[in-house]
Amino acid sequence: MDTRQRRPSGRPRGFDADEALERALLVFWEQGYEGASLATLTDAMGISTTSMYAAFGNKEELFRKALERYTEGPSAYLPRALDEPTALGVVTAIFAGTIRTTTRPAGPHGCLGVQGALATGDAGRGARDLLVEWRDNGYTHIRDRFGLAVDDGDLPPDADPAVLARYVTALAYGIAVQASSGVGRAELQDMADAALRAWPPR
Repeated sequence: MDTRQRRPSGRPRGFDADEALERALLVFWEQGYEGASLATLTDAMGISTTSMYAAFGNKEELFRKALERYTEGPSAYLPRALDEPTALGVVTAIFAGTIRTTTRPAGPHGCLGVQGALATGDAGRGARDLLVEWRDNGYTHIRDRFGLAVDDGDLPPDADPAVLARYVTALAYGIAVQASSGVGRAELQDMADAALRAWPPR
């Protein structure tokens, strides 16, 4: 019996899947879901279309995996922010993380989760729906954290956690859009500081 370990059928050879996914993430981040063609993606990843399908599935599945990588990497500031001991600390950390991630000196500006698929044709609906779910998940975690802050007396008893969470996410997403338009880190921080001075908004 031949006991040599065989590579599973269809498994691509000769490339680093982790590095290829990172490159795909950067393409999606810069060009959006529909703007990123298969040719652009595979060229950036350094693999053939056949290898891409074998390793990652179709384009939508590749985008899903890239978004997971984004969540665990550039966007990982959110779960850390939620661990801050006060609601003000949470908001401060969210804004700081948003500004830092969307204005990186090297790489795309803006936020993949906000701008990756805001408006798409039929072929991009899956990616659009995925990002809607991604944003709603972030909102839910922030809302729940503010609910705990109300229960603990850290926020006023009449504060509405849902409204505050919408306020924070809307401002964070606005920061991301401004960053993608070239607004600098200092100006974005000034905008965040103005919101923090009025926290919690009445």
